[in-house]
Amino acid sequence: MDFNEQEKITLQFQLRQFLVVARQSKDLNNLSTIQELCSCLVATDRATIYYLIDRLLRLIMTLPVSTATTERCFSAMKIIKTRLRNKMEGRFLADSMTVYIEREIGASISSDLIIDDFKALGKLDK
Repeated sequence: MDFNEQEKITLQFQLRQFLVVARQSKDLNNLSTIQELCSCLVATDRATIYYLIDRLLRLIMTLPVSTATTERCFSAMKIIKTRLRNKMEGRFLADSMTVYIEREIGASISSDLIIDDFKALGKLDK
């Protein structure tokens, strides 16, 4: 979905050409990880030539992070949305999950600060 139809066709050509170049290049022969390959493409300025391969590699490298974040969100939702709170409105659930997932940020906010903010809101209404 990150590539349109024209880019998919161009990507196939870039991959074929890259394989030929990689087999002949000394700097690309000894690489063992995707991160090393991506770094080498940037260092040798091949990332601009094979820009679609570079984009594909970057998407592949971010996939584990995206998957872990999604799993954490679903885990948090299971904890927050129990049988007692099963009829929770969508907005309240989203707010509760944000506080749970970002609990390090939430821990840095004092209760007194929140109370003061609510008091200030009350003064604005009058």
